[in-house]
Amino acid sequence: MQLEMMIPNTIYEGDNKDILPNFQEKSIDLIYADPPFFSNRHYELIWNDGAEIRAFEDRWKGGIENYIAWMEERLTECKRILKDTGTMYLHCDYHANAHLRLLMDKIFGENHFVNEIIWCYSHGGKSKKSFGRKHDTIFLYSKTNDYYFDDKAVRIPMKSGVSSFGGRLETDKDGRKYRLVYGTKNSEGKTRYYKYYLDEGKIPEDWWTDINSIQSSDPERLGYPTQKPIALLERIVKVSSKEGDTVLDPFCGCELLWQQLIN
Repeated sequence: MQLEMMIPNTIYEGDNKDILPNFQEKSIDLIYADPPFFSNRHYELIWNDGAEIRAFEDRWKGGIENYIAWMEERLTECKRILKDTGTMYLHCDYHANAHLRLLMDKIFGENHFVNEIIWCYSHGGKSKKSFGRKHDTIFLYSKTNDYYFDDKAVRIPMKSGVSSFGGRLETDKDGRKYRLVYGTKNSEGKTRYYKYYLDEGKIPEDWWTDINSIQSSDPERLGYPTQKPIALLERIVKVSSKEGDTVLDPFCGCELLWQQLIN
């Protein structure tokens, strides 16, 4: 039976394949999906007082084809329930990101691809036979071209000088500092100039190095190995939703994590 309305701050227990079809079409403003990564690993974590061990599997009989078929059913439902002004973020890594990019193009359409965000971190061991795999991929897709995106909500400090990657530092008549950047020439052969005021900050690029993974001693850590930092989710929620919007985590990364973010 289709749900008449979303209940805020609610966890629906069960397989999302069975739960998502009950949600109304075009009822969600933002979806952040952190599914199994096709890592083919067995995870264990010590729970509560340390006496209980909980485990979960990210192993797939039948290989990548079965995994992608499993994901397609669920991602298709995500598109159905997403509002026309909404966006969806799909978190993955090198194990299946190439396959998931093609799948998202198929479901949402290539023209609704917005960003491939590279989230860089530095924890974990270092291989001696390859470059360290120290990033995840977050695909951002919209349902239409009229999607919500509040760049002012997630601005970061703008660097100046040598570290600003081009342009020169200037000061306007009001004493505000800005970077003057030379652009390309227009059809009349005149060079375009762009002003970027330092006090306005800038929207982050599609490679995020300013949010690190959760370290073992971090008080934010809840104990499970695939936990994502609150700062990462906070950036996504702030830029792609506003107060009163409905945000869905269809793979229920962690109830406690979302509670910390909301509070």
